[in-house]
Amino acid sequence: MIWNREMECISRDELEELQLKRLQDTVKRAYENVPYYHEKFDENNVHPEDIETLEDIVKLPYTTKDDLREVYPFGMFAVPRSEIVEVHTSSGTTGKPVVSGYTREDIEIWSEVVARGLTMMGLTEDDVIQNTHGYGLFTGGFGVHYGAQKIGATVIPISTGQTRRQIEIMKDFGTTVLIFTPSYGLYLSEIAEEEGFDPEKSKIKAIGFGAEMWTEEMRAEIERRFRAPAFNIYGLTEIMGPGVAMECSMKNGLHIAEDHFLPEIIDGNGERLGPGERGELVLTTLTRVGMPVIRFRTKDITSIDYEPCGCGRTLARISRITGRVDDMIKVRGVAVFPSQIEKALLKIDGLEPHYQIIVTRPHLMDEMEVRVETSPELFSDDIKKMVETRNRIEEFIENEIGLRVKLTLVEPGTIPRSQGKAVRVIDKRKL
Repeated sequence: MIWNREMECISRDELEELQLKRLQDTVKRAYENVPYYHEKFDENNVHPEDIETLEDIVKLPYTTKDDLREVYPFGMFAVPRSEIVEVHTSSGTTGKPVVSGYTREDIEIWSEVVARGLTMMGLTEDDVIQNTHGYGLFTGGFGVHYGAQKIGATVIPISTGQTRRQIEIMKDFGTTVLIFTPSYGLYLSEIAEEEGFDPEKSKIKAIGFGAEMWTEEMRAEIERRFRAPAFNIYGLTEIMGPGVAMECSMKNGLHIAEDHFLPEIIDGNGERLGPGERGELVLTTLTRVGMPVIRFRTKDITSIDYEPCGCGRTLARISRITGRVDDMIKVRGVAVFPSQIEKALLKIDGLEPHYQIIVTRPHLMDEMEVRVETSPELFSDDIKKMVETRNRIEEFIENEIGLRVKLTLVEPGTIPRSQGKAVRVIDKRKL
């Protein structure tokens, strides 16, 4: 099923013609209505009339999260505040939050791109979607909510938490689709098992997950526990929210809504990379009215594939986000991403997908400890087997990241559970 065949199957030539027109309009509106961009463009000696081709986007300066924070709260709005009908913010855990403003037209665009993605997952007006994403200032809950309403599905806006109540609702309301973060989904499955929930007897036919790092092994574990296919959802508050890119039935990358968001991939020096090359994703909004954002550095690491997909869609696909530029841990000079650790852990039977990475510097040398939960069966087995398992995991991790780490096996339920984004890394170094 394809929600918007005209746009999702558009030819590359037609798409690029549309993108150029929308990019020119966006740059002009940003220059004329957002003081930040007017000043930034003047500083870089670039003006709207300089954008004659899509390649000319490289003339425009990047926008960073720090730039957006500098104009807190409403300095990026391109319309009078009276035209903004909704605001969301980032978490603000590392400074002032980024405020994202939406006009009625923006909300309609958001609904449209999420509707496309939900249709990719096989959803229709007959589905009952249990949305466990947060409904506060976080964009996650609302994006899925708007898209679900757009396709005519029934939404259960239960939000995060109330985990045992979640299981009850799944049974009583006949939930067919679950939306969650990967870590909360795993926690939910644990409680479901305690409550005697039998996935074989449930109506769940699909799962949408996102908002944090994951691996194919983690996806497989979620699918095994719920007996349903799981599809990745990508988005970010600064650009729109969930729905910027979503995964189809081929599970071979996330289709980016290129008629609304123009993607680029750059290296560490800010130079553009080609198709298939892995680097940092940069996004420009093409249709957003309330808050146009130009060349935003997402810090998410991915690559782009422009080849048509087996599902019939022609919109480009970004690969699974494998890490963030700012999530990278440097340990003894080696770049380490939590996803590498997770990949190694999920190769071992008898481990639960709950872990923490603790980095310290007790003297002059960095030390990294990985704490991972075992299954009840393994933890109650003999010491010899646990030592063998620990050694195997240490070897797998060393092969994956090139460093020897301290591995600690802990009993089930020891690692704190998260109802939002999981805290995987605790860096105790005073850097």
